[in-house]
Amino acid sequence: MSKGMLLFFFFFFVALAGSVCPEEVKPKNIFILAGQSNMAGRGGLNTPKWDGKIPYESNPNPNILQLALDKSWVQAHEPLHVEIDYGKTVGIGPGLPFANAILAKDPSFGVIGLVPCAKGATKIKEWALGTKLYTRLVNRAKASLQSGGKIQALIWYQGESDTKEKADAESYKSRLEKLFQDFRRDLNAPDLPIIMVAIASAEGPLMETVREAQLSINLNNVKCIDAKGSHLNKDKLHLDTASQVLLGQKLADTFLSSFSH
Repeated sequence: MSKGMLLFFFFFFVALAGSVCPEEVKPKNIFILAGQSNMAGRGGLNTPKWDGKIPYESNPNPNILQLALDKSWVQAHEPLHVEIDYGKTVGIGPGLPFANAILAKDPSFGVIGLVPCAKGATKIKEWALGTKLYTRLVNRAKASLQSGGKIQALIWYQGESDTKEKADAESYKSRLEKLFQDFRRDLNAPDLPIIMVAIASAEGPLMETVREAQLSINLNNVKCIDAKGSHLNKDKLHLDTASQVLLGQKLADTFLSSFSH
């Protein structure tokens, strides 16, 4: 075989190795990401199109995977929810900044698997037991376990759509508590850690009613991060990129201080 042919095969196999994720790379620590648009991510959307700008804190990391639409593990990348929040324009969310912050603070934590499940413009009643969103949430959570990892927490950010009507806002707390209880039961994880976000914006006039419900949730192993004070896009509804990054870091700090052993 000629020297030129040997060099061809060398570079061919190097390129092939760089494009294929090794079969043994599977997530040890799994996080479920659910809720509506601010969880899915709208950072960088001040026009109808995402600006494509990825902050350093959202950069891909070989130790951060995401569960794709077909339930296979792939390297996580922005926009994290582009396959899941279908029919929407998706930008930067808190998921990758969250995972990168955990690994920066604890390099020995192990490979992280993110499971995007959020859907924009959804009310809490659309996540109730038996609905399409709930069923997808549970199915994707269970699928994530097939590789042998452990679900470390559910990260929940939702509620803006429940601020429009009094009935929705006033029933928010009971509906959210039932959702958390149902999810834990269906995963056979009664003490599953949950970190939720208190909303910083609203589609209607009842934001404080929903925020009060969120901040008063009193279930075991549930922590609440307050997004109030976050900077918003021009739409005054969605967190901008910088605030999504900061939120992800706050979520990481809460997980590491409250649930990581």
